Amino acid sequence: MSTGGVTIRLARLDDLGRMAEIELDAHDVWAAACGFAGEPSVMPREALEKALGEDLLLVAADEVDRAVGFLAAMEREGRLHIGEMSVETAWQKKGIGRRLMEAVLEEGRKRGLPAATLTTDRLITFNAPFYASLGFRELASSELPPDLQETLAAEVEAGLDPERRIAMVAPLTPLTRS
Repeated sequence: MSTGGVTIRLARLDDLGRMAEIELDAHDVWAAACGFAGEPSVMPREALEKALGEDLLLVAADEVDRAVGFLAAMEREGRLHIGEMSVETAWQKKGIGRRLMEAVLEEGRKRGLPAATLTTDRLITFNAPFYASLGFRELASSELPPDLQETLAAEVEAGLDPERRIAMVAPLTPLTRS
């Protein structure tokens, strides 16, 4: 899918090196927005390789096919789980994150998965409010499955504010054929 000089496509092995660069580039914007003063971290290569192997690692590639954004997801506990989405600072606010999310949610529907989940910051406009615009809603603590409880606990242990971290879910309505 290509518009505005950016194509959303499945990642390739040779894209993996760019993903840490993209994440680190985007980190300062995110850290400033949520008041995070800790050291930046990147998604482990093993997790990226797992998403790649599941065909759930997408990139936004520019006109010379260089990755400028990515989204890593995985099937987890019978649902689609969004592990990371980052867009290079120079490419932010151009709809790339929305296009990456729409593409992975469509893939989840094609796979017949009932829902998509993620964890995020409740206050940053390009986090929870953005995901809400895509059909996600916050999960109450009583609704949290064990894997999302563990994810949130690990994020807090890494220094993120427990008052701001939430898990969200979106139903994936099955595709209907005409």
